[in-house]
Amino acid sequence: MNSSDLKIKVFADGADLGGILELTKNPLIKGFTTNPTLMNKAGVTDYEKFAREVLGTIASFPISFEVVADDFAEMGRQARKLASWGENVYVKIPITNTKGESSADLIKELASEGLKLNVTALLSLGQVRTVEAALHVDVPAVVSVFAGRIADTGVDPIPLMIESKKILETKPLAELLWASPREILNIVQADQVGCDIITVTHDLLKKLTGLGRDLEDLSLDTVKMFYNDATSSGLSL
Repeated sequence: MNSSDLKIKVFADGADLGGILELTKNPLIKGFTTNPTLMNKAGVTDYEKFAREVLGTIASFPISFEVVADDFAEMGRQARKLASWGENVYVKIPITNTKGESSADLIKELASEGLKLNVTALLSLGQVRTVEAALHVDVPAVVSVFAGRIADTGVDPIPLMIESKKILETKPLAELLWASPREILNIVQADQVGCDIITVTHDLLKKLTGLGRDLEDLSLDTVKMFYNDATSSGLSL
């Protein structure tokens, strides 16, 4: 398999403005996502300025911006504000607040108003069922299941992603997103199980050139790397 064989949509996950603009030239990239953690790492301090700069150059790509509140009423206010900035904006709503209280009522309210949502931080099938019930059948949405974090617990995320896809069949405009991939293999896995979207960090995207590479050629390059590094370090026995 190589990148041209992928059916899944690859969204670039990051908050570096220069990197985002550069990736708009990559034909593999079909959309963008951000989150407060990535913004913090990128040094973003003025949310609206950053978002409007991004939207000024990628109006043809879907992009997700996340609310930054913990109170549901404030989340709702922020969501409506974010949605007003562009037709291509998907508003990220976490599945719960920091107290573990479900966002289901807010999701249902916003979806019924026609807001395109990206419900984020899901890690269980129960949460997927909750979101499916809250979404509006006629409004596009993204359901972000953090498969990478599931795998970090020692649980195989693939059966869960397959079941999540089945749960969302009742909402044909809701797309299943494989979030937090750890390696290029995850892109292949997400594609094979029928996920609609996978988010990939800018750093991980750099490794995508290795997709489908001949393994013996890669082995030879690895041997050469070890030898060249030993030589340049002056190592001897």
